[in-house]
Amino acid sequence: MTDNTAEKASGHADSTGWLVLIYRVPPEPTRLRSTVWRRIKSLGAIYLQNSAAALPASATTERALRKLRREILDMSGTAILLSCDVLAGESDVRNAFQAARNDEYEEIVDRCEDFLHQVQKEYTDNHFTYAELEENEVDLVKLRNWFAKVRERDAFDADGRQAAEKALDGCDGAPPSDCNGC
Repeated sequence: MTDNTAEKASGHADSTGWLVLIYRVPPEPTRLRSTVWRRIKSLGAIYLQNSAAALPASATTERALRKLRREILDMSGTAILLSCDVLAGESDVRNAFQAARNDEYEEIVDRCEDFLHQVQKEYTDNHFTYAELEENEVDLVKLRNWFAKVRERDAFDADGRQAAEKALDGCDGAPPSDCNGC
């Protein structure tokens, strides 16, 4: 039994398949490699190895990877975009994808804790001004937007999502309820 057959039998395979981008970017200038790396990370892809990134297949990810492929070619690089219906070791790739999303959710939880500590410090120091409240609101919107981006690329409902949602809900309660209109 192949890896994929076993995974399908156990209910752990996804029928949508995977998209794999294999690329090479010129070594100079280094900003080109950084640009490609940032774009791949922003899509939520995981690296299978150097210059080979994978994403669960969808129309949205295919469009994004086709666009990135064109950009790599415009950089005088090379790029091939593959669609994989059968992937040996798919559970390993899926687990790596889940771990990447859980890391992102964990970072959101950490930032929410930092946000709440800052709000509590401002409250304790009686330093709530309109500008501070506005800044807190902007920070909370950024956290929510970040969560939405991670959630959008979370194709397999990573475990960390619930903790991030709970942390964001906790931020909605800031400043503390006993602030009495500060």
